[in-house]
Amino acid sequence: MNEQTHSRRIIIATVVSGLAILLALAVYVYWPSPAPDRPHMAPTADGAAKSADEAVAAAGMSPAERMATEALVKAYILQNPEIITDAVAILQQREVTKRLSAAGDEIAKPFPGAEAGNPKGDVTIVEFTDYNCGFCRASVADVQRLLKGDGNIRLVYRELPILSQSSREAALWALAAARQGKHKAFHDALFASGRADAANIAAAARTAGLDVPAAQTFAASPQAAKEIERNLALMQQIGFNGTPTFIIGDQILEGALGYEALKNAVEKARQKS
Repeated sequence: MNEQTHSRRIIIATVVSGLAILLALAVYVYWPSPAPDRPHMAPTADGAAKSADEAVAAAGMSPAERMATEALVKAYILQNPEIITDAVAILQQREVTKRLSAAGDEIAKPFPGAEAGNPKGDVTIVEFTDYNCGFCRASVADVQRLLKGDGNIRLVYRELPILSQSSREAALWALAAARQGKHKAFHDALFASGRADAANIAAAARTAGLDVPAAQTFAASPQAAKEIERNLALMQQIGFNGTPTFIIGDQILEGALGYEALKNAVEKARQKS
């Protein structure tokens, strides 16, 4: 083996060793727990170490050369620890993109009538919500402000009743309101009234101007129940656990984020479109 080839192999082994150390750190420190019912595909530290051993052997590095390489990589990581979080952020975004791609167009395909904003907007926000969720209620004003200030956003509501039986009843009535073209009016009225109990659901239905007998019939229908199950399945497939959850472009954002965070997410999605 000539000197040039040997040096090239050492460089390759150095890079692989560094990546192995980064990967091992990422696995143990930063890699998120897998969502329920989704297999855990994270690489292992043992696997990373094996890859490094194979690269070192292929490069023909001596034990002294390996020790020197590992010392250099360790020193660089300690001096520049931000590269770990940068690398993990890239890995996490790739995982998010993969999960959203697997769900496909179903995410942004609303139940008829369960949408607001500009139907031809260049950015779509998909909001998973539960009418008994305090964080969802806290987000209503921020979402309304966002729609009012940006006329090019399409908002898709997805009913996700995960907190209680009354959450499910409220979600079914929201779908009935959507069927009558009055989803937003019902949505806003129910969140404004407080907890989604039977009395408040009935009051929101009256405020929204629903045909109550027709809404009651639809809320008890298999079609409405099927939509709820569809949304629950999407939650499992995409891999989030609570409400509100916003999907904006290739971003999955959980919790009451506030107006500025939502606005920034929309701008980020718009830049990528």
